[in-house]
Amino acid sequence: MENEDLKELIGLLKDTDITEIQLEKEGVKIKIKREKYFGHHDMPQQVMVERKAAREEPQGVQAPAVPDKKLFTVPSPIVGTFYRSPSPEAQPFVDIGTRVRKGQVLCILEAMKLMNEIESDVDGVVARILVENAHPVEYGEPLFLIDTEA
Repeated sequence: MENEDLKELIGLLKDTDITEIQLEKEGVKIKIKREKYFGHHDMPQQVMVERKAAREEPQGVQAPAVPDKKLFTVPSPIVGTFYRSPSPEAQPFVDIGTRVRKGQVLCILEAMKLMNEIESDVDGVVARILVENAHPVEYGEPLFLIDTEA
């Protein structure tokens, strides 16, 4: 496979939502992975309180208090359905208070029958889980808050 072929393939990926492709041609294996950058979103504590009030939570469930500090927000990269575990009977990938490392799977988003693992972009401790299991999420909607200073 020539350099021009690779450049053309990379150019094709640039205009799509595809983030990873593997190709084998003439005994040469190529894997191209494009990371989507969604950045660091600091959400004021007031916005989180309003969002929590708007969502209906089961009675008696209280999230632990988090002091005012900057938290890294993990947004949804796609529209889909949020799942905290790989299957209904499995344990969640993470809980509040779980220490996570960059690249660790936090949840799964199902979109068009495809399961997409959402990984942490930072090291830290999960401070909040902002979406209920099996609920729909929108593109850019905050999923987790991670305390990078803990």
